[in-house]
Amino acid sequence: MTLSHWNHCACRNTYARNARTGRQATDDPRPTTQPDSSPRDWTHSRQILVEVTNVDQLWAPWRLAYVAQPDRGEPPPDKCFLCRAIASGSDRENLLVHRTTDSVVVLNRFPYNNGHLLIAPRLHKATLDEHSESELLDLQLTLRHMMAILKRKMSPDGFNVGLNLGSAAGAGLPGHLHWHIVPRWSGDVNFMPVVANVKVIVQSLDALYDLLVGELAG
Repeated sequence: MTLSHWNHCACRNTYARNARTGRQATDDPRPTTQPDSSPRDWTHSRQILVEVTNVDQLWAPWRLAYVAQPDRGEPPPDKCFLCRAIASGSDRENLLVHRTTDSVVVLNRFPYNNGHLLIAPRLHKATLDEHSESELLDLQLTLRHMMAILKRKMSPDGFNVGLNLGSAAGAGLPGHLHWHIVPRWSGDVNFMPVVANVKVIVQSLDALYDLLVGELAG
């Protein structure tokens, strides 16, 4: 709940209580005397909190394919979506935009923000110490290269870059190491996610794919 929501809630509760008890309402939501402790007052406060914190629904049926998948633990390489993308001959269908000697770049199908990329090794390895120095170097150089392209073509104000190692750390695909690159813009956390709990992605995956492939080919 934001501070403004809390203040609004406190004011509404105070005015409602004053109306019942006959006390004079003031602009200060804090009671000047010992507050009422009747069950009715607490019930009224809870009702107001529920009204303020209710979140509207935004239908996003395309996410069902992701959230409905059963949790079967760490998938084997033949069930890993990164391994399938690497082995497939259809890069566009799998949103794979770039290959190097040891790395691949894949668009996140469920992005947190415009330009959300995954940088992954070609081989199905889960931890950093399973990779050779040359593989790690290639991954980091690829990460730097893609950040430079995003900076040039999308002009973000910053980036979130990181990786989650293991299911307990939040890895959605714990068996295949991958870095996230998430471009950020000042103000990209606006009233929509704060008030409506909704994130707006302004660019389609197809448009982002064409933008990056065109820039990489140039």
